[in-house]
Amino acid sequence: MRAWQVRRHGRPDEVLEWSEREMPSPGPGRLRVRVVSAAIGLPDAFMCAGSYAFSPRLPFVPGQEVCGVVEAVGEGTTVPVGARVMGVTDFFDGHGGLAEYCLMGETSSFVAPDGLDDDRAACFRIGYSTAWIGLVRRGAVQPGETVLVLGAAGGSGAAAIEVARALGARVIAVVSDAARAEFVTRLGAERVIDRTAGSLVDAVREATDGGGVDVVFDPVGGALASEAMRTLVSGGRFLAVGFASGAWARPETAEMVRANWSFIGVYAGAVGRADNEIDQARLLDLVDEGRLRPSCTVVGVSEVPAVVQQVADGRMIGKVVVRMGEQG
Repeated sequence: MRAWQVRRHGRPDEVLEWSEREMPSPGPGRLRVRVVSAAIGLPDAFMCAGSYAFSPRLPFVPGQEVCGVVEAVGEGTTVPVGARVMGVTDFFDGHGGLAEYCLMGETSSFVAPDGLDDDRAACFRIGYSTAWIGLVRRGAVQPGETVLVLGAAGGSGAAAIEVARALGARVIAVVSDAARAEFVTRLGAERVIDRTAGSLVDAVREATDGGGVDVVFDPVGGALASEAMRTLVSGGRFLAVGFASGAWARPETAEMVRANWSFIGVYAGAVGRADNEIDQARLLDLVDEGRLRPSCTVVGVSEVPAVVQQVADGRMIGKVVVRMGEQG
């Protein structure tokens, strides 16, 4: 089979190679999936650089999320050959989705519903489940609360806007330019703040009539996260989701105590299968109700190195999906 492989660490547009690779064989509990659509995310860029926490050993195929068709199964699986599935690949073992075939654990796979086409199914699982786990399971967001979303035009941020709105919360989205502001407004953000235009704290105070926000959803980390911590009201919750900036958020305990807010880690991988199934069912109900509207930019296989580099450079808006059958 052919796959985008990384044989040395570096810039995505320099190290991703479209080349032959041995067909993966599914072990116990694993599925071999013919990839139809594969999502690209910032972790793929981090993997290319060797800086991701779950970076596989060289050589490897990146790509965390796919939608495809089960072509072979390992011992102890219950998913039938021919099933259309979506979910998270075995990228951590080097068998990611930017290939003609990938491996996926049965516990990481879900039946792809008729209501989601291949492209939207490929980019659904990680972003929306992380948003749900953060905002519902960890953040306990209530109707009428205000949620500040950092990195709002990225894949994680965009999903968080939609989920927060579906929960009845007010959303303030933080972006870096006019194109991203337009994008998040379409998603349902009630207020948009350009973080390059001045003080985030002052802008949030103006947007909340001098108050603050109940929840911060942070996939960014770094200096922006530190500034966002100062916007929380008493009893607020800071959700640490990711580190797109290259550095995790670092709270000051004394400040947390004085201001009476909580710092909460959000890791989707820590949630068990039973709870994941409950969350997936609720999220798909929201899709059917029209309250979540997954969308993505679709590219061809040959564009992968350039697109992963654009993601690394922060030049993409929303989610990007590769149609693995399209070579142009």
